[in-house]
Amino acid sequence: MDLFPAIDIRSGRVVRLSQGEAARQTVYGDDPAAVAERFVAEGAKWIHVVDLDRAFGTGQNLATIRDLVDRVRGQVRLQLGGGFRSLELIQAALDLGADRIVVGTAAAIDREFIPRAVAAGGGSRLAVGVDVRGGYAMIRGWTEATGLRADDLARRVVDQGVTTVIHTDVMRDGMLGGPDLDGALALRAVGAAVIASGGVASLDDIRAVGAAGLAGVIVGRALYEGRFRLAEALEAAE
Repeated sequence: MDLFPAIDIRSGRVVRLSQGEAARQTVYGDDPAAVAERFVAEGAKWIHVVDLDRAFGTGQNLATIRDLVDRVRGQVRLQLGGGFRSLELIQAALDLGADRIVVGTAAAIDREFIPRAVAAGGGSRLAVGVDVRGGYAMIRGWTEATGLRADDLARRVVDQGVTTVIHTDVMRDGMLGGPDLDGALALRAVGAAVIASGGVASLDDIRAVGAAGLAGVIVGRALYEGRFRLAEALEAAE
């Protein structure tokens, strides 16, 4: 199972939000690239990076992300998310050096977007973020509901050629209450390789994700608040 330490970037800083709410923000650093370098030094094989400003539609952190990519290039695989709503943005991020792009809103609102993206770049370099509240997919930085069931969205994108789905329970994200394994497993049932995200608080949570047969787990606040070290998390994931 892959473990993804997360770096969420807002206004150039490393932050974590509670339940995805912009007003409930905790800042953990002013140099995202330095955090990425630390994760690499501690053994990370993947890093999950999100541009929150672009997800919210309030700006972008391209220069910051370019610096991060340059400083860890060739040392770790990078999964980038946040506001990838055009093929041009996806291609630019792949050209920059990203290994996988996470698409959320565009996959939910445009049935033709994923087929076009798969045709352009291949399904293996895409993941679809299925951000869930009450069983339904959320979009635009988790600020809007869709009325589309999470499992229906996952089934559709898998049928369209995507192999990896990221399941995030919005109400658990940043709350350290444990991941929603049932929700993640519901998406795996449609044929996706599922990465669990949201709520991981302990090494036992990581072990539980692995025992459930999921493909990966994203860890954020628990790492930043010192509940465990990255090396311990990687060992638990193995």
